[in-house]
Amino acid sequence: MAKKDEMEEVIGDLGDDEPTAYSEIKMGGGWYMAISLERSERFDKEYVEISKERAGKKRSRFNLSPKHTRVLGEALIKFADENDLDNFENKSSGSSDE
Repeated sequence: MAKKDEMEEVIGDLGDDEPTAYSEIKMGGGWYMAISLERSERFDKEYVEISKERAGKKRSRFNLSPKHTRVLGEALIKFADENDLDNFENKSSGSSDE
C-alpha cells in the first residue's frame, strides 16, 4: 500500500480555467507513477492517464476510461490483499532463509 507521504495530489489548470486532477506516487530511483485526468482534443473525451515518469519525461503510459478507474483501483487493492503485497519483499535480492 502506498504510504501517505509517498503520494502527492495536485490540482492544476489546463489554461482554459478547467481544473485537472493530478497525483503522483514515488517509486524509487527517481521514478514516479503519475495519474492524471486528461482530455483528448481529437475525440473530445476525457480519460485517465497512468504514466511512469522520470526527470519530467513520460516513459510509458496507459490510458483508461474514467468509468473504469474505480474498478481498476478496487481490483488492485483486492490483488494486493490476496497476495499479501503489504509485506512483499523482493525475493531475488539475494537473501535466503534456507
